[in-house]
Amino acid sequence: MFDLNEKVALVTGGSRGIGRAIALALAERGARVAVNYVANAEAAAAVVEEIAGAGGQAIAIQGDVSQAEDAKRLVNETLAQFDGLHILVNNAGLTKDDLLLRMSEEAWDRVMEVDLRGAFLCTKAAIRPLIRQRWGRIINIASVAGMVGNAGQANYAAAKAGLIGFTKAIAKEVASRKVTANAIAPGLVRTAMTADLTEAQETAVLQLVPLGRMATPEEIAPAVVFLASEEAAYITGHVLAIDGGLVMH
Repeated sequence: MFDLNEKVALVTGGSRGIGRAIALALAERGARVAVNYVANAEAAAAVVEEIAGAGGQAIAIQGDVSQAEDAKRLVNETLAQFDGLHILVNNAGLTKDDLLLRMSEEAWDRVMEVDLRGAFLCTKAAIRPLIRQRWGRIINIASVAGMVGNAGQANYAAAKAGLIGFTKAIAKEVASRKVTANAIAPGLVRTAMTADLTEAQETAVLQLVPLGRMATPEEIAPAVVFLASEEAAYITGHVLAIDGGLVMH
C-alpha cells in the first residue's frame, strides 16, 4: 500500500520541520523528491543526503515561492531533473505574530505572500503538467488556525483559511482530469515555529489539546503519503485536521 515508485514530488519548504519529514516520508515510499528551500542550503543538502543514503533520489532547489519566476523555476527544474511531476506539496510558510493593533502591514503582507500567494504560484506553475498526464496530487499544508482562528495570528489564520478555500476551489477545477487537491491542517507541532513558546504558554495551550501534547513532524508526514497515494484517489477537496483533538466538529 501507498506505493509511490515512479512518482515525482516537489515539497516546498522541505529543508526543515514538517517539510523535511514530508520529503523523507515520500522518498521512503519510493518517490523521487525535489526539496525546495529559500535560504538554508545546508539543511536542504542534509535532507537530500539522508534520502540518498537510504537508497532514494532527491535534489535541492533554491527558490522563494512568493516570487512568480522562482515558482515557475522550481517546477521546471523538477521536470527537467526527474522528467515528470506528480505530487506537489505546498508546505512553505512562515509566521509574523502580533496582536492586530500592533501588526505591521509588512508582517501582514509577508505572511500572505509566502503562505497563500506561494501556494497559488506553485500550483499554477504545476497544474498544466498534472492535468496533461491526467494524474496528480496537490497537498496544501494549512493549519487549524485557518479553521478556528488564533489570537495574535490574524495574518497567519487568514492566509491558512484562504489556503483551505483555495484547495477546495482547485479541487473542483481539476477533478475531471484525475487530479486531487486536499489540505492538511496541523495543530501544535514541535518545530521552529513553536520553539519560542514559554513553558507557561505551552502549558496553557496544551490544556486545549485532548491528547495533551504537541505532535512531531513525523506524525504529520504519513497523512501526506496517504493523500499522495493511489489509495486516496477518491478523496479531494478535503481538509484533514491532525491536531490531537484540538478542533472537533
